[in-house]
Amino acid sequence: MSILKSGKLWPYAIGIAITMVFGFCVATVVVTSQADIQPSDDYMTYYQDADANVNSLINSRIAFDKKYKIEYITDGISKDNTTIEYKLTDLNGKLISDAVMIVAITRPETHEFNQQLDNPKIENGVYSFSNVKFPKEGIWNIVVKVVRGKDSRFFNLKADTRYKAVTQY
Repeated sequence: MSILKSGKLWPYAIGIAITMVFGFCVATVVVTSQADIQPSDDYMTYYQDADANVNSLINSRIAFDKKYKIEYITDGISKDNTTIEYKLTDLNGKLISDAVMIVAITRPETHEFNQQLDNPKIENGVYSFSNVKFPKEGIWNIVVKVVRGKDSRFFNLKADTRYKAVTQY
């Protein structure tokens, strides 16, 4: 009598199916744990922290925007010796020179070339970060955190070393 006619085939099929599903689950975990997953840099923190504090980040931005205006005034970036400049004013146009600015520069696809810039030169409300070098041609994320008193804001840009175009996001 063959195994097909004896009715013993279905337990083997179920056992093989369960083993295959378990094997695929293990393979998925192994492959994804080896993937090069990068943390988010929208708020200079991991996306889990940004997600947990999203309401306070949004409220902080709203409060900052009610008092101040930040402007990216750099005329394009290049691979070598770029000066990144921001202008900070209040809503009446008065220049603000006592804020703290920290700039993070990252590539969209990797964090290998991350840079953090602080201690800008401040002159007439213009915050300048000099001698910035971009190790690769192409698109870069430029994120600045501005803090003045209890008010803070993140200002995110995408800039390209090949073109002068800048996009705020």
